[in-house]
Amino acid sequence: MTKAQAVIIIPARYDSSRFPGKPLAKIHGLSMIERVWRIASQCNHADAVFITTDSEEIKEHVTSFGAHVLMTSPHCPTGTDRVAEAAKMFATDETILVGLQGDAVLTPPWIVDELLLAMKEDKNVTLATPAVKLTGQSLLDFLNHKKISPSSGTTVVFDKNNNALYFSKQPIPYQRSITSSSVMHRHIGMYGYRYKTLKLLNTLPQSPLEEQEKLEQLRALENGIAIRIVCVDYKGRTHGSVDTPQDIELVEKIISNEGELIS
Repeated sequence: MTKAQAVIIIPARYDSSRFPGKPLAKIHGLSMIERVWRIASQCNHADAVFITTDSEEIKEHVTSFGAHVLMTSPHCPTGTDRVAEAAKMFATDETILVGLQGDAVLTPPWIVDELLLAMKEDKNVTLATPAVKLTGQSLLDFLNHKKISPSSGTTVVFDKNNNALYFSKQPIPYQRSITSSSVMHRHIGMYGYRYKTLKLLNTLPQSPLEEQEKLEQLRALENGIAIRIVCVDYKGRTHGSVDTPQDIELVEKIISNEGELIS
């Protein structure tokens, strides 16, 4: 790989407490992990795509459809830790890494590309993450869902240079009244790192706000690490992922209604 590399790493863990074997679960006949790999492989600004796992079963499956695999420890507590361990095998400090979760079957490739491009175009950006603007009915739908499921969905506010000020499970900024000009940004839980920043984050302990909100990105902000917000457009596609076996049916309905992301 070239030294100006930009790499997508897809962490895939077999032993999920809520959904054992999740990466191998079928969605309209294709495994979840193959769907995500196909999405990543369509990204124009990625130089390479790797799947990283601790499972021999997952390794055997993903090599069968041509993916490159990096084996990592079964003791990685999070997907980010697995990305960091895999990156040790090839990355330099300036390597751009995007961790694309192995259940992100509804993430359009152009969203990943916009994240990669933002980091390629500005070498001062060492950590970036996407967000979607919510207005009108989409904002009302989000706020109504928050009343039912307060811990779902994360919001973000950022400065005029698109650097994050804060992330919260609470809807921010506070809306005194909803008008046609009301705006909120929903955070999409995907990150682009320069490897030197990912290494630094992995040496830092959990921070107070991170522990309170249960949002790992707050560790960066509390330690003075800037996070660039990349505003993205799903172009009418539905955002979502698979957390439980029950989500499979919902995702299949979305794909049936909206069509496949990758032909």
